[in-house]
Amino acid sequence: MNPLPSIAIVTQSDAMRAILARVDTIARSDTSVLLVGETGVGKELIADYIHRVSPRGDRPFVKIALSAMPHDLLESELFGHERGAFTSALTEKKGLFELAHTGTLFLDDIDDVPQGVQAKLLRVLESRQVMRVGGTATFPIDVRLISASKADLRELVRRGLFRSDLYYRINVCPVGIPPLRERRGDVPLLVEHFLRRYAPDRRVTVAPEAERALVSYDWPGNIRELRNIVQRLALFADGQITLRDLPPEIHDGHPVELLVKACARCMVDEAMSYTDVVACLETNLLRHALAEASGNRTQAARQLGLSLSTLRDKLKKHGLDAGAD
Repeated sequence: MNPLPSIAIVTQSDAMRAILARVDTIARSDTSVLLVGETGVGKELIADYIHRVSPRGDRPFVKIALSAMPHDLLESELFGHERGAFTSALTEKKGLFELAHTGTLFLDDIDDVPQGVQAKLLRVLESRQVMRVGGTATFPIDVRLISASKADLRELVRRGLFRSDLYYRINVCPVGIPPLRERRGDVPLLVEHFLRRYAPDRRVTVAPEAERALVSYDWPGNIRELRNIVQRLALFADGQITLRDLPPEIHDGHPVELLVKACARCMVDEAMSYTDVVACLETNLLRHALAEASGNRTQAARQLGLSLSTLRDKLKKHGLDAGAD
C-alpha cells in the first residue's frame, strides 16, 4: 500500500497546539473520534493526521462526504449491496465499512445522515458486523471510526433530528476545532504556506496593508476559503500581493475597524495594560496611514485628521519618525 502523503498542520495558535497535543494522545488509541467545527476548518486534515499516526496508519483510510451523497444511495454506499438488490445493482458491491476493514473510516458531515440510516449505522457499530443491502449474510468488520460534524449534534438530539444512542456511540473522544477568525495569528502563516504550494517557483510577498486586511477578515469559509483565495492570488500575482489585489469582501472594510481587528495581540494578551493596547493600536494606525500615503507625512496627517506637527510628535513617540516628509 502506498504511504499517505505528508500532512502539514500550520499553526502558531496556543489553542490549536493544545488541540493537536490532545489529538496525538487520541490517535494512539483505537477509540471513536468526533471532530466538530465549521465548514472549512480542516476536519478532514485532522482525520488524515489521526489515521496516519495511529497504529492503523498503514491500513486503509476510507472517507466519504455524507452531505454530498444522495440519501437513497447512502445505505448502499456505506454497507454495500448484493447483485439484484435493486434495479441498478447489476453486480455485488462492497460498502465502505468493508473497504475500511482493519483501517479507519471517516464519515464527514455525519449530521446529514437521515434517521433511517442512523439506526442501521448504530447497529453496525455496536455489532461490528455489516450486512449488504439485499444480503442475508453478515461480514465482521474491524474499523476505527472518525466522524465529523459542522453542527452541534447535542442540539440536533434535543430537536429529535439525531439519535441520542448514536450520538453517545460516536462521541467517545470529541475534538472541537476553532474557526479561523478565532486564531487570526495563523492567517499569515497559512498564506505563506499556500503561496509556497501554489507558486513554488516564484517569490511572492504580501504587502503589509494586504496582510492586515487578510488578518482582519472573518473568513466565513475558514481555511478552505483562504486556500482558494491564495491560489487565485498566486496565479495572477506579480511579485507582491497588494490591497487592491484582494477580493472586495476582504479589502472593503473600514480602515480603523480592520486595524482594530488585525491587532490580534492587543485583543487577546491579558498582560497588556490599557496604555499598552492604545499605543499598539495607534502605532498600527500611523503605519497604515503612512503606507497608504506612500510615506508622505503631509498626506498621512490629512487622512488621519491631524496637523502635521501632531503627526510628527506621534511618530516620534512611537519610534516611527525615521525618514523624510
